[in-house]
Amino acid sequence: MAPAPYAWSWNPEALIVIPTITVAYVLALRRFAAPPWRIACFAAAIVLLLVVTITPLETIALNYLLSIHLLQNVVLAEWAPALLVLGIPPALAARLPRVLPVPVLLLWVVNYGVWHLPWLYDAALRHPHTLLHLEHALYFGTGVLLWWPVVHGRHPPGFKAGYLFAAFALASPIGLLLALIPEPVYEFYVDAPKELWGLSPLADQQIAGVTMSLEQAFVFFAAFALFFARFLREQDAAE
Repeated sequence: MAPAPYAWSWNPEALIVIPTITVAYVLALRRFAAPPWRIACFAAAIVLLLVVTITPLETIALNYLLSIHLLQNVVLAEWAPALLVLGIPPALAARLPRVLPVPVLLLWVVNYGVWHLPWLYDAALRHPHTLLHLEHALYFGTGVLLWWPVVHGRHPPGFKAGYLFAAFALASPIGLLLALIPEPVYEFYVDAPKELWGLSPLADQQIAGVTMSLEQAFVFFAAFALFFARFLREQDAAE
């Protein structure tokens, strides 16, 4: 029997992992100072992780609506990793191993795509305490690797702009396909206990696809525009 849609989720893994990350960060700040804006970015990442793992959003995502689950995935794979990486002090980042941008970009894209294959997506939802946790951990881990070269890499702005554009171009087909396919892709949500908010499985899937596409367009285009503007300024200065 599915829990009530607005019930808070008891997610022991999240309640262990997220405080552990927070304690590690606080201890790191004792040695590597960070300005307030970086600390605020890290705090925002932690808040987002808690929102999508222990609030009713988790319950709705895992039992009722694909659109909420895709929002959860986006937070875990894109938003929270970006904010967490922004929160890392540069002096600490310099002590860590170098991250090569092209391999981690491909790893992130492949990981994102594979977990959205219908048979694996449904299997993960039917095993929420094992396979689903692996899925979410890989989303977050590869997301951190994706953003690391952008924030802490020594690559020129033009390279970073191209890297971000490639990330958008390679990941965006997932949302577009979900929005355009004329029938539900994931059986798990077709078999959900009841419709929530008056959304049929197909309408839910279409909203999920459109939302995912718009979110990725906004996030990656905003980051791309930032580094592209820096690239143009460098070109003007060189001339």
